[in-house]
Amino acid sequence: MRTSIDILAPEVRADPYPYYARLRRDFPVCLAEPGGMWLVSRHDDIMTVLRDPTRFSSQGFRAVWEPAWLGYNPLARSILAMDGPAHARLRALASRSLGPRAVARTGPAIRARAERLLAGLEGDVELVSAFAAPLPAHVIATLLGLDDSLGARFKQWADDLLSVTPEPLDVAHAERVETTIAELSAYLRAVIADRRRAPIDDTVSELIRAELDGQRLGDAEILEFMVAVLLGGLETTTHLLATSALFLAARPDLWARLRREPATIPAFVEEMLRFDGPSQSLPRFTTCDVALAGVTIPANSLVLALVGSAGRDELRFADPDRFDLDRGASGGVNFGHGVHFCLGAALARMEAQIALGALVRRFARLEPLPGPIAYNRTMTVRGPVTAPLRLFPA
Repeated sequence: MRTSIDILAPEVRADPYPYYARLRRDFPVCLAEPGGMWLVSRHDDIMTVLRDPTRFSSQGFRAVWEPAWLGYNPLARSILAMDGPAHARLRALASRSLGPRAVARTGPAIRARAERLLAGLEGDVELVSAFAAPLPAHVIATLLGLDDSLGARFKQWADDLLSVTPEPLDVAHAERVETTIAELSAYLRAVIADRRRAPIDDTVSELIRAELDGQRLGDAEILEFMVAVLLGGLETTTHLLATSALFLAARPDLWARLRREPATIPAFVEEMLRFDGPSQSLPRFTTCDVALAGVTIPANSLVLALVGSAGRDELRFADPDRFDLDRGASGGVNFGHGVHFCLGAALARMEAQIALGALVRRFARLEPLPGPIAYNRTMTVRGPVTAPLRLFPA
C-alpha cells in the first residue's frame, strides 16, 4: 500500500491526528513520503514493531539521523540506535545514572527552578522561551553536570540535531547542523575530560566510574549517551509543557479543575501523553521481509512506528479524540515499549507534574493570544515553536 501523506508537511505538523485516523482506517501499514518510509499507525501493529527488536532494529534511528548528506551524528550512534548486547550493556550501565536516586536528587532543584522562572511572569508571555525550555534545560544541566548558563545553547543544539531529515531544507540548514554537531561534540568532550581529572556527583562521573562485567565506557560512548540524554530530556519535556499550556489555555474548565484538585495533575500528564504527547514516531529498520497487517515490508526498509497515532487508536481507547482526565489510562506508548523503553520516563513525568503544579498554583487562568502556532519540523518529536499566552496571576 502507498499513500501520498507527508508527515513533515506544515498542515500535518499543525494537527496530525486527522491524518493518522485516515491512515488507521485506510492504510494501516503503508509506504509514504518523505523518503519512501513505511508508516505503521495502529496500536497493536505498533506494539508488534516495538516488541520485536530482532526484526525491527533500532538502527532505524541511524537511518533517520545520519542521512547521506550528513557526516557523523552522535545522536545516531547513541543508545537509541543500538540493539542486542551493545544496547543491553550500555543500558545496564546508564540505568544506574537515571534510576530512582538520580530522579529523587533532581526533585528539589526542579521545584526551586520552576518557581524562580515563574516569579514575576504575568501578562503577555512567550512560554517556551520563558519557562517550557529553560526548566528542562536546567534539569538536564544539573543531571549531567553541565554549565547551566548554556541553557539557550542547549535548546538550539537540540533543535538543530532533531531537525535532521532525509534531505536538508537548504545549504544553510545543512551547514548549521554540521556546525552544531562540531560545537556540541567539542563541548561534551571537554566535560568528559574534566570529569576524568576531577569527578563530581553527577551522571558523567557516574558513567566514567560505572563498570559491568569488567567493562567500562569509552569517551565516545559517554559522549553519545550524553547527547541522547540532553536532546531527549530537553526536547520532549519542553514540547510536553508547551503543548499542555496551550491546551489548558483553550480549556478554562479543565484549568479550573486542576486548580481545585491539584492531585489530578499526574492523571492530566498521562492523558496528555496519550492525547497529544511529544513523541510522534519511533524509527526502526527491518532486518528481513516482515508481514504486518497483511502487508509485506521488505528487508532493509525504514519503518516509522507512529506512537502519536497509537494513542488515538479507536480499537484501543474509547472515544480517543476526547481528552478525559478521568480515563485512568497510562500515557500510551509515548515513551516506547519493551527493551527500548525510555530510561528518562520517570524524570520526564516528574518534571511535567512539578512544572504544571507550579503553573496552576501561580496563575488563575491562561488565555491564548491570537495568531497561528508554528510547529517544529522533525521526524520523531512534535511541539510548538512558540506558545504565546496571557497569564493572569492568582
